[in-house]
Amino acid sequence: MTALRTMVVDDEELAREELCFLLGQAGDVDIVGQSADGVTALRMAGELKPDLLFLDVQMPGLTGFEVARRLIQADILPQLVFVTAFDQYAVDAFSVNAVDYLLKPVDAPRLEQALDRVRRRLASEQVAKLPLNPADLERVIEAVQARQGGRRDQLAIRVAERFVLVQAEEVVFASLADETIMVVTHSVSGTSNYRTLDELQTRLDPAVFWRVHRSHLVNITKIKEIVPWFSRNYLLKMKDPKATEIPVSRAQTRRLRDYLQL
Repeated sequence: MTALRTMVVDDEELAREELCFLLGQAGDVDIVGQSADGVTALRMAGELKPDLLFLDVQMPGLTGFEVARRLIQADILPQLVFVTAFDQYAVDAFSVNAVDYLLKPVDAPRLEQALDRVRRRLASEQVAKLPLNPADLERVIEAVQARQGGRRDQLAIRVAERFVLVQAEEVVFASLADETIMVVTHSVSGTSNYRTLDELQTRLDPAVFWRVHRSHLVNITKIKEIVPWFSRNYLLKMKDPKATEIPVSRAQTRRLRDYLQL
């Protein structure tokens, strides 16, 4: 059996490494490239022409959906498997013939199913030549957005030995460090039970909470100052008691400039 030439795209290094490990265990998979952001993924996909692309949905800069759109426009048509932290209520939106999905955290049996489905599609010349058409992709996006009914008005964060309920709008930022998510408000800080920032981000308003860095999710209404940094990047000084400074990744700098007319 010819090995599937595969790319893995996920902004979270641990999630990317875990998926690559599982793919290695599955066999007959040749991982030809990895990327932590959508812009790099587009360039690599154009150069490497993979058979299969595992694409994280929630990424800073270009989302997985936006990457898929641009691949279609560029006539680069690998088999697509979206990797998503959306809950089970939402993921049936992905059930179009041209794509598959994996729900985080990825488990080996479900990954095997996805690989088998890809191999069956590639084995059929007629199906293999059918691209993911724009109408299918837009239907996936609209359905996910409509069914993503899991947004929370409140979040529970652990402070010492108790849980404190905070309003989502009170969250100043959330950061990932040592595999733990720290949530900070003006009055309290604590840890979250969400496993990844992806999971937390899907529960919050995307118009307000921006993933400005792979390790940081910020409430853009709680930015106190924007401090120029090296290489035309920025630090965000937040409105928490410590005036925490959070770096903005290169991929998110342009979005910030456009939004704030910098």
